[in-house]
Amino acid sequence: MKSYSLLLSLMILAGTAQAAPFAGGNFAHGKALHDKDCAGCHASRYGGDGSIMYTRQDHMIKNPSSLAQRIDTCNANLGNKLFPEDEADIGAYLNQTYYKFR
Repeated sequence: MKSYSLLLSLMILAGTAQAAPFAGGNFAHGKALHDKDCAGCHASRYGGDGSIMYTRQDHMIKNPSSLAQRIDTCNANLGNKLFPEDEADIGAYLNQTYYKFR
């Protein structure tokens, strides 16, 4: 039984290690959610369309994990009640548009 669970764990790790960040996310849905739920707050904080939040030199997001955590934190703080799949979609949009994590 131990060898089966070890094999299963290794298979899961191997599969996730090769997958691109937010690979299962829906870009178009993520963009729509971002535009509806995120862009207004970012624009009020940074001006313009708020995209400077992602492109400024001192941005805080350095890897896919920190991006996912930030999306989750914003969702909770703003009370948007997004599902985890919605957060993954926003992550897919932000990663493909701004961060380009692999």
